[in-house]
Amino acid sequence: MDRNKLIKEIIFDEGYKTETYEDHLGFLTLGVGHLVLDTDPEFGKPVGTPVSEERIRDCLNKDIDTVCNELDRNFHWWRGLNDNKQRVMVNMGFNLGYPRLSKFKNFLAAMQKNDFETAAIEMMDSKWATQVGKRAERLKQRVLEK
Repeated sequence: MDRNKLIKEIIFDEGYKTETYEDHLGFLTLGVGHLVLDTDPEFGKPVGTPVSEERIRDCLNKDIDTVCNELDRNFHWWRGLNDNKQRVMVNMGFNLGYPRLSKFKNFLAAMQKNDFETAAIEMMDSKWATQVGKRAERLKQRVLEK
């Protein structure tokens, strides 16, 4: 999987902020959608605390690794997909988290069977697709690409 391409896509979809901020649910976040945990040095610091580019890249890479490890543990077949489709799986896992991604049962079953037309329909038939709008459309197009 082209990790550099994936990183660019996730930054495009998530945004990139060099300070801590509250996400749409009010949780302290930094960089590229990294939820600040109680183990992070930014925990307990005020919104607007500056964050270095090195720290943002480190968090992003660790978050991507976490998603890939969860996919490896739960969907052993995903590594057999082509690069575009692997990046879709990681992008959705990054955005949704494994617990919510795992509820896309029809999408996942279609991806596993290489039935990408059905997978595209299933991913768009969700509350998530409505919430993320153009992101879902972009990912759908990548699923449909040969």
